[in-house]
Amino acid sequence: MGVVALPLAVASAGQVGDAAGSPGAGGGAGVHAPSSSSLLGDAKMPSVAPTRSPLLLGLGVATAARCGPELSSPEGVEAQTCVLTQGEDTWARTYYRNTSGEAVDSVLSLMEPAGRTVQTHCATDAADEPATCETPRERTRGSLDGYTAVAEFAAHGADGPLLLRSGSNSEATNGS
Repeated sequence: MGVVALPLAVASAGQVGDAAGSPGAGGGAGVHAPSSSSLLGDAKMPSVAPTRSPLLLGLGVATAARCGPELSSPEGVEAQTCVLTQGEDTWARTYYRNTSGEAVDSVLSLMEPAGRTVQTHCATDAADEPATCETPRERTRGSLDGYTAVAEFAAHGADGPLLLRSGSNSEATNGS
């Protein structure tokens, strides 16, 4: 009985979406041992050479996130809000959970360096499941440090009290 040791780069199932490396394609089990010719530069094999771009992490363009602290309110709303940047796009995202037992109104705002603001109203149901809400992606304008995101959660209705405000640049505190 013989043992074959393959380098990690060779023992790959191929790139995501590559039909040759997927189960059922060509009757194989999904991982194929390459022939000697594939070790010398088969176009389907990913390169193991390091890339020069600091934006690539192996799966595509990296996403940078600048997030404020995780906050919670006594009423049962938890949130963390971030400014995200990928390539030339910037947008806001809030991660939230509503355990209040009632639907609440919420607005997510992305403030850009030149004073422009993008707002999104988020459907915040009375579910105890984690969820996200995000603004549309916009082309980055100016310095990334000039972007700020704020999510506000209020009791349902025009006069509903503010339950929680979460920001991308909020200082962490000991309380809620």
